[in-house]
Amino acid sequence: MISSIEILKKHWHYNSFRPLQEEIINAVLEDKDVITLLPTGGGKSICFQIPALAKNGVCLVISPLIALMQDQVKNITDKGIKAVTIKSGTSQEELISFFDNIKFGGVKFLYISPERLQSYFIQQKIKELNINLIAIDEAHCISEWGHDFRPSYRNINLLRELHPTVNFIALTATANKKVLDDIATSLSLKSPVLFKKSFFRDNLAYQIFNVEDKLQRLLQIFKKTQKPAIVYVNSRNKTTQIASFLNANNYSSSFYHAGLSTEEKNSSFSNWLTEKTPIMVATNAFGMGIDKANVGLVIHLDIPSSIENYLQEAGRAGRNNEKSFAVLLYNQSDILLYKDRLHQTEISVKEVKEIYKKICQSYRISFGEQPTESYLFNLLEFSKKNKIPSIKVDTAIKLLVNNGIVEIENNYNKKATLQFTVSSKTVLNYLDKNNILKKFTNTLLRTYAGIFENEVNIDEFFIAKKTGLTTKIVIANLQRLQKDEIVIYNSINNEAQIRFLLPREDDYTINRFAKEIKQLVKQKKQKSDDMIHYLETATICRSLQILNYFNENKKENCGICDVCISEKNKNTKNIANKILLLLKGNHLLSSEICNQITANEKDILIHLQELLIENKITINHLNRYQLNNKL
Repeated sequence: MISSIEILKKHWHYNSFRPLQEEIINAVLEDKDVITLLPTGGGKSICFQIPALAKNGVCLVISPLIALMQDQVKNITDKGIKAVTIKSGTSQEELISFFDNIKFGGVKFLYISPERLQSYFIQQKIKELNINLIAIDEAHCISEWGHDFRPSYRNINLLRELHPTVNFIALTATANKKVLDDIATSLSLKSPVLFKKSFFRDNLAYQIFNVEDKLQRLLQIFKKTQKPAIVYVNSRNKTTQIASFLNANNYSSSFYHAGLSTEEKNSSFSNWLTEKTPIMVATNAFGMGIDKANVGLVIHLDIPSSIENYLQEAGRAGRNNEKSFAVLLYNQSDILLYKDRLHQTEISVKEVKEIYKKICQSYRISFGEQPTESYLFNLLEFSKKNKIPSIKVDTAIKLLVNNGIVEIENNYNKKATLQFTVSSKTVLNYLDKNNILKKFTNTLLRTYAGIFENEVNIDEFFIAKKTGLTTKIVIANLQRLQKDEIVIYNSINNEAQIRFLLPREDDYTINRFAKEIKQLVKQKKQKSDDMIHYLETATICRSLQILNYFNENKKENCGICDVCISEKNKNTKNIANKILLLLKGNHLLSSEICNQITANEKDILIHLQELLIENKITINHLNRYQLNNKL
């Protein structure tokens, strides 16, 4: 058997393992069940990929997101290793050929979603494979207390019956004790070995600032810290707006979100990686496969949905072990919006039933029927037609997908793009001659920043609401501007493909996961409360708060977060006052001053120098410090 270090050198071109990686790999090679908790950037994938390559057979990887699977398949195939995933909509006949290729084509990794695993046909095909290891990625999804609970993860233990002798490795970056216990129980792990790396990062300064003008503070931060950075925001529009703002202020930036084409994503990522544009402004879609060691700064301009998500994103800074910063800017308006958004996304079992029923009725699906074909689905049109807020429909769709009721693919949630190709002066001249488009075009220019410099993502439905027009007229106006060579407009068919995975049974279909819906609402509320509490607790070290959240006991403050620095500043101000009080009527040596003040000797000496510079104290002929009597 080829050694682990040889595999690492051959495919990853590293000469040594990161902390815990080798121990985890050895435990897996000894056929033990393993739970691995390595914070973001700890190199979890290698922990199952190397032992799988060292053994004969195929490694089965359970992963929650199509995009995540595609990203991992690409990463590993780029290293010359055969890896595959099942494409959505693959027919049974195509699946037969697909699994034959795995058997006889030298495939080493099969990535599959937990929902796919529920198919009896796929279970039988997996049973026929020579599986050498079962890896469960993002294993916190198993637990209803995990931040991305997926009920379908609960059924992964059926693999125990299909391959009873194969060992499991469960991997996660964020889990507390309750979640870890849940993982072990749900997967029926046999005496699992837990490898857990502390969440403490001595080189990462967590800094939370309550500021009104976040953009101005952003500029101040980049003026002071000129390192590769990621700026996280919560909407696609904001990525383009903030990137344009930074570029206008001479800070080279790219933007990234899920609605970009593959080519656009690759270009944006490449520019950031090579530091042609050292700042990346992104939604949380920017995260998979990000392994840039010298990121010195991660900034959140919006409040993350949970401490887990915040930690994952913040943890992308300082992987080279140099001092780095995780900065979160917020104000009271943000907290109100955050709570309001949470309230809007809250959904009841009754509402999910109603939305599911109306979706079925839209396609005339009879009770008890399970159609074999896919249907076009436009979320915004469905919301408008049925007078249901789109955010509620979006939440319901995600619940239906996560519980294996429907499958969504293609252009779901993608955006159209627009860019003005002429100067602003030409646009003004054009509008003077085309008055009917004047108000509409001015609204576009006010809504989307940087639309002359860059191609920006637009939302025709949002523009329609803002202008008081129908979506149809908005599209017609954009097409007219394109025809007159004023803009380049790329419309995207927002209609997704929806496929029904179960027969329509209305109430019964939803009742089976009604408990999970209620739990999800409760859990989201708790996690948002925890996040707000973390922001507003400015008296306890940020690192200690995070460690406590993940059940880690540590008593020493980090010394570099905003809370610790604030406390340090208070203490150092007191040092100067204490020195002045001591010198009142006394002439003392520096050693005598240090002995009488409870503080770091270095800090005391620094303050003595500052008081000398300020002429508040002097040194006499006996080399003793005294008050400056001339003041």
